[in-house]
Amino acid sequence: MIKHADLPDTIPIFPLGGALLLPRARLPLHVFEPRYLQMIEDALKTSSRLIGMVQPNVVPGREGPGLQTIGCVGRITQFSETEDGRYMITLAGISRFRVLAEVEGFAPYRRCEVSWEGFDQDHRSEKTDVNFKRQPFLDALSRYFDVRGLSADWDALKDADDELLINSLSMMLDFADEDKQALLEAPSLSTRRETLVTLIEYALRGGGEGEMMQ
Repeated sequence: MIKHADLPDTIPIFPLGGALLLPRARLPLHVFEPRYLQMIEDALKTSSRLIGMVQPNVVPGREGPGLQTIGCVGRITQFSETEDGRYMITLAGISRFRVLAEVEGFAPYRRCEVSWEGFDQDHRSEKTDVNFKRQPFLDALSRYFDVRGLSADWDALKDADDELLINSLSMMLDFADEDKQALLEAPSLSTRRETLVTLIEYALRGGGEGEMMQ
């Protein structure tokens, strides 16, 4: 595990809408755009193999997409190259960060100066959420999956620890970019779970008014 003190001040940035990475979670990515292929190749040459995932953010008057201020860095733990030169990689989430400034340079991809301050808790696992009522949560999730025509391994969901369940669903469910950002910025596992429940219930109501699940 990489310690906060060992994390660099500047990291390569992969701005990808809808792709959420959380600490201690894993994100598979299919990389094919030339500048990001170069980013992967450069990262693989380093000992840390770090990539920062950030949601794009539209900024009025700016040419090209801006960046959200908070992202999550991951370490490349698996990679393979296809015959036509694309990469299939897996990022293991390490820590969130705050974007301070973009760094000018000759790399074809974006690089940012970042701060790790305020995210020490990302190195401590939160396996349990003391206020988590799992069965009502799974009931709402089942209704959500039915509406979306999704399937799930319910035995695995029932057995997963709180952190794995909440973070995996936060990453995989099809929420808007700003909702993904809210899940990323949640200060604790319980806050992320509350946000996730709100989003599921809101989707089930079709955006209308109704009683929220507690």
